[in-house]
Amino acid sequence: MKALLHDIFKTFLSGKDGADKVLDMKQQTLYEYKKKKKKQMEIKWLGTAGFRIKTGETVFLIDPYLTRNQDAQPVQPLKPSDIEIADHIFISHGHFDHIADIPEIANQTKAMVYCSDGAADTLEHLGTDKDQLKRILENGWETSFEGFKAQAFFSDHIKFDKKLLFTTLLKINLRLPQVIRMAKTFPCGQVLSWRFSIQNKIIHFFGSGGSSLTELEKLALTPVDILMVPLQGHSNICDIASEYIRILKPKIVIPHHQDDFYPPVSQQVDIRPFIKKVTRKCPDTKIKVMEINETWHF
Repeated sequence: MKALLHDIFKTFLSGKDGADKVLDMKQQTLYEYKKKKKKQMEIKWLGTAGFRIKTGETVFLIDPYLTRNQDAQPVQPLKPSDIEIADHIFISHGHFDHIADIPEIANQTKAMVYCSDGAADTLEHLGTDKDQLKRILENGWETSFEGFKAQAFFSDHIKFDKKLLFTTLLKINLRLPQVIRMAKTFPCGQVLSWRFSIQNKIIHFFGSGGSSLTELEKLALTPVDILMVPLQGHSNICDIASEYIRILKPKIVIPHHQDDFYPPVSQQVDIRPFIKKVTRKCPDTKIKVMEINETWHF
């Protein structure tokens, strides 16, 4: 920057021709800045397992869920009606905290929704236009868009352990019938993890932490730049999530789903043990902990 300013100042002193050159240099610098900014990728955490990713002029969403209850922490000021632009929506599975807001968002943005057969049935029942639903029936299915590629892999939901189930049921108490109805309305269906190839980077997203060792070892054959790993659903979730890092060896990991998005069904997960384990066992992996609605540019 100092060298650039020096050249501009020196050129300016050379008279009218120099001033014209300064203008040309400023225009060129502005052009390069805009060009670089256009190429820059943006990742925004929407809370729970939700993300908004922008690459170039393309915007896509992953598991966007905004309608938390009044006790949720942190508070999410955004509503589904605030999501006005999205070209594509990718879904990991059919639970309410992953798809409940999709019908409104899809209707408003006209985005295509990519999900399992079971999740598509739920969304269609809730009013999503069936022409906007792409049912993923094949493990490894992939497609290309302007600016990126997407590939889906069959995965599994984490198995809730007895300790977590017991403590959650105690908190739910008299609201159990409501929770049962919600579970019936939003069955899990086939779980998908998503791999995105964007600007020569590989981003891999998991919406639940039930992957088998075999699944992870196969995925590890392709190096991962950014891994999005969920931390919810098990008393030992920090240990489980750290295994994803050990096997996949990403350059960067973004933990998510650790927030108390729908108490008493959910809980705030202390991810400090996860951070310590990753720091100790995988020192080459950088950890990016995001605040709700924070946008990361890179």
